[in-house]
Amino acid sequence: MAQDNNVDKGLYEAPKGMEELAQNESELEIEIVDPDEVNISVDGMEINIDPDRMEDDEFNLNLAEEMEDDLLNELADDLIEEYSGDVSSRKDWLDTYVDGLDLLGLKLEDRSEPWEGACNVYHPLLTETLVKFQAETMTETFPASGPVKTQIIGKETEECKDAAARVQENMNYQLTEKMTEYRPEHERMLWGLGLAGNAFKKVYYDPNLERQVSMYIPAEDIVVPYGASDLESAERVTHVMRKTQNELRKLQVAEFYKDVDLGEPTYDLDDVEKKDS
Repeated sequence: MAQDNNVDKGLYEAPKGMEELAQNESELEIEIVDPDEVNISVDGMEINIDPDRMEDDEFNLNLAEEMEDDLLNELADDLIEEYSGDVSSRKDWLDTYVDGLDLLGLKLEDRSEPWEGACNVYHPLLTETLVKFQAETMTETFPASGPVKTQIIGKETEECKDAAARVQENMNYQLTEKMTEYRPEHERMLWGLGLAGNAFKKVYYDPNLERQVSMYIPAEDIVVPYGASDLESAERVTHVMRKTQNELRKLQVAEFYKDVDLGEPTYDLDDVEKKDS
């Protein structure tokens, strides 16, 4: 019986190496410029580009390590006060969202009103609609060919087409093979989008995993000032992060956060968590 050696391979293989690409590409003229001599003139102002600057330890210093404790405490108090005001300003939206969680009919609970043991069944219309929205949107945004599709801006040449194909292949490989959380987090985001009307994705470098990650952020965990029309123009954007004591300690050891004693952690359930629990 013939055996297919490609059965266990992923949909996207690792992109070709530079040596393989060099054999298939036409010869290009490459000019090597000394970074110290690169200068850009913008409105008469000379800007020197130094690629090594990002590797400078002083450039990447944690400002919290250099500031006085009194100033840090003052900034923290101001931020907490402003955050509390932002949370209070969205109370009406949060109450409506919490009430909508009951309409999903996913949680069983005993009722004592209007009488003991009264029926508490909700029609699954909202849940069915969410599932249909999630499935159809997932098909459109995450096709079998991969979620990334490149587009050439400007004149299309064979060189540009080849470059676009390589970028598309590489990004699909990263999202489907390397970032294993991308698809399930995307599905969760679509569910939250249909339920709350807003959903967010956060793409960042995780020092614990040592790679990029793409995580779904529920609408209730993104707090902005009342009246903000979008995140770009908002005065503040607060991401409420829930981390265990061990996770936080790992980030402190990795020098992502300032290494200070935070005491014993506390866990207070908000209205949404109480409804989900």
